This record gives sequence, structure tokens and C-alpha cells, in this order.
Amino acid sequence: MADPKGFLTTGREVAETRPVAERVRDWNEVYVPGSLLPVISKQASRCMDCGIPFCHNGCPLGNLIPEWNDYAYRDDWQAASERLHATNNFPEFTGRLCPAPCESACVLGINQQPVTIKNVEVTIIDKAWAAGDVTPQPPERLSGKTVAVIGSGPAGLAAAQQLTRAGHTVAVYERADRIGGLLRYGIPEFKMEKRHINRRIEQMRAEGTKFRTEVEIGRDIDAAGLRKRYDAVVIAAGATTSRDLPVPGRDLKGVHFAMEYLPMANKVQEGDLTVAPITAEGKHVVVIGGGDTGADCVGTAHRQGAASVTQLEIMPRPGEERNANQPWPTFPMLYKVTSAHEEGGERVYSVSTTHFEGDEDGNVQWLHLVEVEFTGGKLEQKPGTERRIPAQLVTLAMGFTGTDRQNGLVEQFGLELDARGNVARDADYATNVPGVFVAGDAGRGQSLIVWAIAEGRSAARGVDRYLTGTSTLPAPVRPTDRALTV
Repeated sequence: MADPKGFLTTGREVAETRPVAERVRDWNEVYVPGSLLPVISKQASRCMDCGIPFCHNGCPLGNLIPEWNDYAYRDDWQAASERLHATNNFPEFTGRLCPAPCESACVLGINQQPVTIKNVEVTIIDKAWAAGDVTPQPPERLSGKTVAVIGSGPAGLAAAQQLTRAGHTVAVYERADRIGGLLRYGIPEFKMEKRHINRRIEQMRAEGTKFRTEVEIGRDIDAAGLRKRYDAVVIAAGATTSRDLPVPGRDLKGVHFAMEYLPMANKVQEGDLTVAPITAEGKHVVVIGGGDTGADCVGTAHRQGAASVTQLEIMPRPGEERNANQPWPTFPMLYKVTSAHEEGGERVYSVSTTHFEGDEDGNVQWLHLVEVEFTGGKLEQKPGTERRIPAQLVTLAMGFTGTDRQNGLVEQFGLELDARGNVARDADYATNVPGVFVAGDAGRGQSLIVWAIAEGRSAARGVDRYLTGTSTLPAPVRPTDRALTV
């Protein structure tokens, strides 16, 4: 245990963010560089090293949180990094992007503020990179087996790294021009600078993983050709089909999916574009969807100089305390103020869009909405609450409905789908097609980055067992919970 009295003597402190007026003028991460170091050891001392560490249960990766908290408290950063990497291939990703269900499950959170697990995690890995403790781990010998991984998001990268380290020859196929999937083109730079992805890719290349960009499986290479070339295939293509909003005026210019809008801003930061083709500059922006993707659109619009930003959510405003039906240690639905919300804009709850109104040139100008409420378990419109708000750019951030079906990947492989439209798989993440496995959102549905990495690691073990008859890769941490979405 780090400090037996730490949770009694030390209060919770979180990472310091840069002033709003400063950070909306650039695309750098919102946190003050190095601001955590002076306090992080004391924060780690708040960990009680519980007899039953429910933070393990909250984390799909089964991170050894009390262990690396203890090392961080003792300033043994190398040991902390080793324990962190024992269960997580990419803690610099999760430490920045994960909503931290581990903190919701922290035992201290029963009657106090939980341990700042996420901040401790990102400090450990950042110090490890700075100290040169993160090095390539190539396999001692090659198996002679080959694996293709389709998709380079967190699930695909985790599966690829595990399989490479097991001695297989792995190639990752990505249809975009750069590796990273939604980490690259879905997550704004201010949430995670892309240098963190780049150095992981270099580590993986040094270990032996091959990367093939601008290759779409199903179009550029068909399924039969891929199966003939490789001994096994891992489908980690994500749940990239955006949920649409079929209301009058949807076809007006200026109404876009979030995943049409966000990548353009990232391409500007990559140096590919001077100005984003879809920009919020000088416009009244409406973001439909109250989740993390919606918040990403809000923060991006602020940096592009929007005239106003309004975020709409069909559900009621969550409370600031746990509901009785979401007791500890479950992951509660709470009112959350992200860094993007701190920067301005309006959030409107319990409203539904009825239609869009445009000008004579077909450009969206107004969004018409109505207030809604649950009546008898059904969502009903409230008469007399209709109104319109200015909207010259609308982004649809209402989640995703499944894997892309337009490129023929599902049909060409002959994959069976489950009742939710995801690729069906068994306990080893194997599909109905021999040698073809699935990991991440493609098999699970839209979920968290920690679930993606956990599934990539678990699928890698299934592939390794399929290829060799056994596996030395870590077993899935929570095999009975694959069907659950946190």
C-alpha cells in the first residue's frame, strides 16, 4: 500500500488545463505540460490497495492499478511503466481518451472523490517515454505464420503488436493515408496530439509489424485474395457507419456527419490542407448528439472561430450525483463538463430535431426542434414547444450503427452477423469463417477505447492458439463480459 493514510490526508487534484483564451487559439493538448508531476505521487498515495480492487473490475483491460500506484508513489517510474504495460499496449492513448470507468469503480469513490487513476496512468507513460524506457520488443524467433489485420485503430494495433511479439509476421491494412483509424482522424489534436501515435507506430515497425496504408480490403484487395495470402485474418475495421437523421432538409448543404467534419480539421494539422473544406468559421454551429464525439465537434468549432455553438441532446440532462439505479461500482451516467464545454457554447437537453430549413441556394440556415419527454416509457413531443435556432453548419454526432457494409468486406468473407448487426464471433473471437477473427467495435459495436485494446489483445490470443495450437499471450481478463458495453 502506497501510504496507509494517503486517502485521509490528501485530497483529489486533477491535471491543470491551459486558460481557455489561450488554448482555443491553437490545437495543442489542453493540459499544462508537466503540471501533474509535482502532485502525482501524492495522488497515487490515495490508493488504498483494497483487498478486492474494484478498479480492476471497472477496467476492461484489468489494469494492475494498485501496483503501479504504489510504484508511482515511491517514484519508481520504470517499475510503474512495466506494470502498466503488462495489461495495456498503449497507456498514452487510454490515459488521454478513456472516460475512466476504473475511477467510477474506485472504492474510495463510495464516500470521497476517487483516485485520479487516469492522471497517474498518463504521467507514468509520459515519463517512461521521456526516460527511454519504452523500447521495441521484437520476438526471439519467428513462427513462419502470417496474419493480416484489417484496421489500424486501437483494436487492430493492439492485436498486431501482440501477434508480432508472439513471433508471427503481421501486416496491418488501413484504407486511410495514415495509420491510426479514429485515433488519427476522429480524435482532435487538442485531445491527443498525433505524435503519440507516430512513436508507437515506429516502435511497432522496429518490432517487425508491417503497415499498408491506402488499401481497402473488399475493394483494393478482395477477401479471397487476402485469405490466400495469409494464414489468419483479424477484422478490426471498427463501427464506422454513422447513425443518420432522416428528417426533411437532411440533404441541405452544411449538414454533415461528425466523421466528415472532424477528419478535415485533423488533415489541416497534419499539413495536408491549408483550410478545412468543412469549417465552422463565422458560422452558427449546431452539434446533434451529446456524447464525446459531439464534444469533439464543439471544441473543433471553437478553434475554427464559430459565431456560436449549440449542442443538442435528445435525452434529459444527467444528474451530478449517481442515480439509485446506477450504484457504485457501476459506470454512472453523470453530467460531464469536458474541456470543450469549458470553452463556451450552449447545451440543450430533451429536444428533438424536426427538420432543417435552407436558403434559396440550398444551404442550411435554421434547425427546427421540439422539446420531448418520456411518457409511459415512450419519448413524446411536448406540444407548443417548437422553435428554430440558427444553423449554418450542422454536425451529426449520434453514434454508429455498425461496420461499413459498402465495401463488400462482410459479404466477401461470408461473415455472419449477430442480432445487433455486428460481426458474430465465439469465445476465441473467431468468426464463422475458419481463420478469420474479429476484434473491437466491428464485433462489439460502438464502445470505449479500453474495450478496443482489450479485445485486440484477446483476439490475438485466439489467433495465436489457432495458428500454433497453444498461446503464451495473456488470457482475456473478463471473458464473460464480452457482450457488455460499458
